[in-house]
Amino acid sequence: QVQLVESGGGLVEAGDSLRLSCAASGRTFSGYLIAWFRQAPGKEREFVARIDRSGSITYYSDSVRGRFTMSRDNAKNKAYLLMNSLKFEDTAVYYCAASSWYGSRVAAHEYTYWGQGTQVTVSS
Repeated sequence: QVQLVESGGGLVEAGDSLRLSCAASGRTFSGYLIAWFRQAPGKEREFVARIDRSGSITYYSDSVRGRFTMSRDNAKNKAYLLMNSLKFEDTAVYYCAASSWYGSRVAAHEYTYWGQGTQVTVSS
């Protein structure tokens, strides 16, 4: 299995940027599809972004496409989410998740391993 730890969250103003990190330990990091999800108070957990094993293919939700950029460094066992032009509605707990599946995976139940989450709060 793989253990995931998120960091980099915080309180920012609308329009600011943040970079979240996801540090992995355990089994080979490059063997997993990695995604970011988020959950706002009173809402279901939603897909944000996904990156393939090699780091060459990314996919984003409509709500963040063009503002967020996901990347990974398999040599460092880390994944990142660069969030630009943050909006109030981006406020949520952000989770890093890993899946051993292949292909287009955007549903939370398709991801086996999860971090504890990091809070991102955007003031308007």
